[in-house]
Amino acid sequence: MVALKPAEIDRFIANPPATIAVVLVYGPDAGLVNERAKAIVEVAAKGNDDPFSRVKLDASDIVSDPQRLVDEYLTVPLFGGKRIIWVRDAGGKNLSNAVEPVLKAEDGDALVVIEGGDLKKGVGLRKLVEGARNAAAIPCYADATRDLERLIDEETRAANLTITREARAALHALLGADRLASRGEIAKLCLYALGKGRVEADDVEAVVGDASAFALDALIDAAAGGDLATLDHGLDRLDASGLDASVIAGSALRRFQWLEAARAEMEAGVSPDDIVKRARPAVYFKRQPLVAQHIRIWSLPRVARALEILNETAFKSRTMPHLARALVSDTLLTLARVARSSGGRR
Repeated sequence: MVALKPAEIDRFIANPPATIAVVLVYGPDAGLVNERAKAIVEVAAKGNDDPFSRVKLDASDIVSDPQRLVDEYLTVPLFGGKRIIWVRDAGGKNLSNAVEPVLKAEDGDALVVIEGGDLKKGVGLRKLVEGARNAAAIPCYADATRDLERLIDEETRAANLTITREARAALHALLGADRLASRGEIAKLCLYALGKGRVEADDVEAVVGDASAFALDALIDAAAGGDLATLDHGLDRLDASGLDASVIAGSALRRFQWLEAARAEMEAGVSPDDIVKRARPAVYFKRQPLVAQHIRIWSLPRVARALEILNETAFKSRTMPHLARALVSDTLLTLARVARSSGGRR
């Protein structure tokens, strides 16, 4: 079975086919990987509280003893029910030799759920699982607009709160890189607004304003607008937060891809202010004048060159993690200097 498409994932998690022996949950969003793996384990166990029917293993244990996984898979639960083997932290570890016997086993009636990292297509464990008929691969990437909408609705509804359009737009700008972090920030916001009945934009700014996603947004704004002072401060702040440099590079790349499309609209006769006002996801209203100015600063040739640099930086930050922080910092400073020379903040 190949990797599941986004529209198939929720249906699969709600009812994993009995013929599936291995589920690989992988991707750069570690929070979403964990959330989906946990959901599959809960559904597959079907309320079975027998502690012997669930086994949690660290991937490093399997690497040192590859035979253990298939032994666990073939073990019959003492009190019946489906046996679940949950393998954690498999990113960067070669588990193919351990998983292959599981896929070939004919006598097992268990389910192996593996949490992987950002695995490359056509290589190692991902290739093995995607090529097996009795396995499924579930990709987990940063939440798109629709996913964030559902996440916001779930948490506010559970807290008996409504949320204004401005507050929703502010949350979209601040969340998305990690599912668990996003859910935690929304839950914290709902707790703050409990008793008010409605979440306002000021609530978002007060509660989520110190989150790393907010700092990341301000960081990219500074790079796009040539604000070197804010950029220097933002780099120090993000360095202290421990946010992965590849996440910063990916976010900057997506922003400049949007800027390229926005600048093309501007050159077709649409005003930058109108472009920003109807942007989806919506731009937080306090940032709209700033983002409109970015559209004016970045001409199509300049933004095309910026995208070349950002693509290269995003690739290198993933393949050379020991240099990622320095590479991303240098790229953002370069972009800020270009923006500054093109009419950005002085």
